[in-house]
Amino acid sequence: MDFLRPTGWADALAAKAEHPAAVPIAGGTDVMVEINFDQRRPEHLLDLGRVDELTEWETGEEYVRLGAAVPYTRIMERLRPELPGLALAAHTVGSPQIRHRGTVGGNLGAASPAGDCHPALLAAGAEIEAASVRGTRLIPVDEFYTGVKRNALAPDELIRAVRIRRADGPQQFSKVGTRNAMVIAVCAFGLALHPATRTVRTGIGSAAPTPVRAHAAEDFLNAALAEGGFWESGRALPPSLAGQFAELCSGACAPIDDVRGSAAYRRHAVGVMARRTLTWTWDEFRGPGRSTEGGASCA
Repeated sequence: MDFLRPTGWADALAAKAEHPAAVPIAGGTDVMVEINFDQRRPEHLLDLGRVDELTEWETGEEYVRLGAAVPYTRIMERLRPELPGLALAAHTVGSPQIRHRGTVGGNLGAASPAGDCHPALLAAGAEIEAASVRGTRLIPVDEFYTGVKRNALAPDELIRAVRIRRADGPQQFSKVGTRNAMVIAVCAFGLALHPATRTVRTGIGSAAPTPVRAHAAEDFLNAALAEGGFWESGRALPPSLAGQFAELCSGACAPIDDVRGSAAYRRHAVGVMARRTLTWTWDEFRGPGRSTEGGASCA
């Protein structure tokens, strides 16, 4: 196994063009596990640890441009106001050591349906900045996941950054695991209110072959909120509305039975998380003093 160590972004792209099968490594929290368990034995590892620009971020008026190698701890510490859903998801990733090394770019590159960042990125409407020696393109996060642990990157492309619209409303993330910490998700759910466009977006993890959105649930809720004048009035949501939204979110799942949980349990848990996160975000949107306690959770 050869170890490629570019010192700049141009060198990294050149190395990837010359060795398209080279596996990028930054934090190494996924790749090294696969290598140590002999699940992967690439001919080349492409170490991006010395490409400093990948660890930087830019906060604009509308978007945050997050370098692919920004670790989870930086998101939690520095970007919580702009990216609250992603910050909550970052809190549930592994141990403090893993959060210090792991990155959103690595989560995206692995494209595991159980990756903790994916529901938050789907709910926020992120775009992935993919680059090669041929140029740069933006891939909507909805189009990024193409199969189990497969993504839309071309063989010579690397993830340079993730472009995420700054939160203009409450966001939430919830996760179910077999224990309360350091656990792979049995299933996960992200939800974001977008008051500027009067829309709601969702993200579901570990309950289908790829991370997915609950499109039918979003359409139902967006129509119900508009027809009922909820955005203008800030009224509490009827339990029946939240319940219907939860059922539609469960219906968006296509889970499997495995050692972490059954398909039936995953569908049920997604519905519970959908109802809870909708309640938390809507209460926060309504104003101080009316919100119920909520946040990222494992159970």
